Amino acid sequence: MLSESSSFLKGVILGSIFCALITMLGRIRIGHGNTMHHHEHHHLQAPNKENILKISGDERLELSKGFQIYCIILVKPKDVSLWAAVKETWTKHCDKTEFFSSENFEEFESISMETSDMWLMMRKAYKYAFEKYSDQYNWFFLVRPTTFAIVENLKYFLLKKDPSQPFYLGHTIKSGDFEYVSVRGGIVLSIESMKRLNSLLNIPEKCPEQGGMIWKISEDKQLAVCLKYAGVFAENAEDTDGKDVFNTKSVRLFIKEAMNNHSNQVVGRCCSDMAVTFNGLTPNQMHVMMYGVYRLRAFGHLFNDTLIFLPPDGSDND
Repeated sequence: MLSESSSFLKGVILGSIFCALITMLGRIRIGHGNTMHHHEHHHLQAPNKENILKISGDERLELSKGFQIYCIILVKPKDVSLWAAVKETWTKHCDKTEFFSSENFEEFESISMETSDMWLMMRKAYKYAFEKYSDQYNWFFLVRPTTFAIVENLKYFLLKKDPSQPFYLGHTIKSGDFEYVSVRGGIVLSIESMKRLNSLLNIPEKCPEQGGMIWKISEDKQLAVCLKYAGVFAENAEDTDGKDVFNTKSVRLFIKEAMNNHSNQVVGRCCSDMAVTFNGLTPNQMHVMMYGVYRLRAFGHLFNDTLIFLPPDGSDND
């Protein structure tokens, strides 16, 4: 009798796990019908500098004024030192930055999400941003507080991209047939992608608040599942040489790897000159990056910038 009960119990458990796997795979393969069949993964590249130089100075100025990037930073009280560093460094270069925290935090101004679940925080932040700013910003950039971003490089990358198209880009990762943009490198959504996502947030069957499975999937994977229902697919962002511009590691780690693998070409093999993000930084490294990117100048070396992105009116942009 005990043996039969044990076998029955094992069968129930195995059956539950099997059902959960089927549910998960079903969700992950959403969009593998007609829409997915015709979709090919794109390695989106930054504009070619030579082509930009062919545009007149007046046209370049108009292009540079046409960008409005809204930056979303997801934070928790334990991130307070990173929070302070991000606030004092690169986020000044966004057209607008707002911090979305897991709980009310008096030390820094933020929008409380009243949850520590990262997926719930992400979807609430996107919903808030769309409802409040959909008529003001055409690109929405979401990162964790361990990320340092060069916003001007992001704007340059997006220069020839149409925000009325469903762009969802950053550093893509493949998980089987499933592909998503890693939040560790930062996630960029166009206003069209935001519209499509917002239309799904209240449809549990397509974009659930909880995974409904035995184990949870990360917030960036869950976002990709929702976006696939809307026909929006992950795109990897690269420079014209094919190097990633959204990075999930710090400069220090990239240089260390380059020294080990290409000791005679460390600088050339390390990172893209047009890098947009680096991740995994400490507060101290944030300030070092800020100095290197925005302060340090090599006099005698000629820089020919093709574009100048003007800071928002009234900002303390460096």
